[in-house]
Amino acid sequence: MSIAGGHVRRVRLRVANAYLVTRGDETVLVDAGTPWDRDRLLGSIADAGYDAGDIDRVLLTHYDFDHVGTLATLGLRTDATIHAAEPDASYLTGESNPPLRSHKGAAQRLAAPFLDRPTNPVERVDDGDEVAGFVAYHTPGHTPGHTAYVDERLGVAFVGDMVQERGGRLVPAPWVITGDTDRNRLSIREFAARCPPVDVVAMGHGDPIVENGYGALKRVADRV
Repeated sequence: MSIAGGHVRRVRLRVANAYLVTRGDETVLVDAGTPWDRDRLLGSIADAGYDAGDIDRVLLTHYDFDHVGTLATLGLRTDATIHAAEPDASYLTGESNPPLRSHKGAAQRLAAPFLDRPTNPVERVDDGDEVAGFVAYHTPGHTPGHTAYVDERLGVAFVGDMVQERGGRLVPAPWVITGDTDRNRLSIREFAARCPPVDVVAMGHGDPIVENGYGALKRVADRV
């Protein structure tokens, strides 16, 4: 599925979506599926006319099994940078571990043995940082370091698991997969207030909203 004038390709993986963004001389991967999604992800990248060595950077919306799983095995160039916010970045590198005191952290710890750690450089992003034309928005709740990325020129917001698509509308991520539902709802409201008027909202679970995505964000923010 190509969106945003063909600059964004949605890759439907086993559990979650990944997105390949191509514009100018930059090729960017947003999220990276489960460990068992490697062949499917590589096939979609090849269908778009690229290979893993063409990817310049990876934007991670958050650390979760179904978003970081292929990073160590995809065949990225050694200089391809992975961008993520703390503390999720340190969960990815193994410098710290998700907390066992929450159901979310416990689930992440249980899944960790199935993940190989990437050797690519990991660059920390903060709220408001610009990365190759994408602006990072800290949106904690689903995970503490959850981050959305907006390319205003393409009119696309990559929102990870802050919201899901169900029946053509956006809903908050459910409690069972969210670390702090109250904080996630607040992040939805804050992001809707700060986000520029994008056409497309591309999430981890569900079909991207490809028309008036900004309106869909406003509506879910009003409901929560």
